[in-house]
Amino acid sequence: MGNNGRGRGSMELRGLMPTPEERWALMRSYLELGESDLEAMAATVEPLFRRGPDLVKENYDYLARFPETAAVLGWEDGIDEEHLEERRRFFTIWLARLLGLDLSDDMARYMFYAGKVHAGHGPRRIHVPDIFVTGAVSRVQADFAATIQAHISDAGLIARALAGWNKVLTMHLDMMLMGYQVARAVDEGPNPVRVTLFGRLRSLVGRQEMVIRTGPNARVADVLRKFFNYYPEARHEALEAHPEPLEEGESLWLELTEVYVPRKSWRVLRNGRDLNYNGGFEAPVEAGDEVALFPPGR
Repeated sequence: MGNNGRGRGSMELRGLMPTPEERWALMRSYLELGESDLEAMAATVEPLFRRGPDLVKENYDYLARFPETAAVLGWEDGIDEEHLEERRRFFTIWLARLLGLDLSDDMARYMFYAGKVHAGHGPRRIHVPDIFVTGAVSRVQADFAATIQAHISDAGLIARALAGWNKVLTMHLDMMLMGYQVARAVDEGPNPVRVTLFGRLRSLVGRQEMVIRTGPNARVADVLRKFFNYYPEARHEALEAHPEPLEEGESLWLELTEVYVPRKSWRVLRNGRDLNYNGGFEAPVEAGDEVALFPPGR
């Protein structure tokens, strides 16, 4: 679309991450998670289900004993029982859905949200370093292996089931780390920029505004990229995608990339000025600036 008049600028947004649903489907396809995997996993659910309550309890007992995770959770001087109950509930719901072989798009979104929570964007604002996010999934995988081996005698079934559980837990970890990364990106940079939402965007994401930090020489596009990566569910409301070939030199063969533009009658303002006529998404942003998203009818 490019520049198209005095004071105007490009209203195109590039470089958005895939949505959780897209990434989830891609990872499942890449790992070749199929019916044979699911059948073997289902045959081991019963002992894992019985083990579930003890796994939840032992998980948090261990986190309270391990010095680094105890410090992260603020449990150096003893466990906060209310906080413990919250975390056990979250873990139990996740474990129940995992053992239920929930491979829905909603599960992808749930794990994406869990990643944001671990990045310090949950109700308690506790940032869990990503080493412990990865380690926690590995510990569950190890516990599954020990439990299955203790209760299943068929070596072939054990191997097939563990291969399947490894694939699914890898999908879960990948989705959590994706949510973790987009949340950490929102907090990176010395300059705070306020993003204000209007109309149905407020109810869709559950807030009226958020602060996104940027680095030196940042543009509106950088702010919007962080926002729509953090809230991918807002894309279909505010943006429409157009496939575009990668420029020469970016790929060894012809590939398409998604370029996003505001939907008809949507407006994006920087400090009250419509970017359609004031530099587009390449307009610079500084600390204290405001970027506002207006749906049609405002």
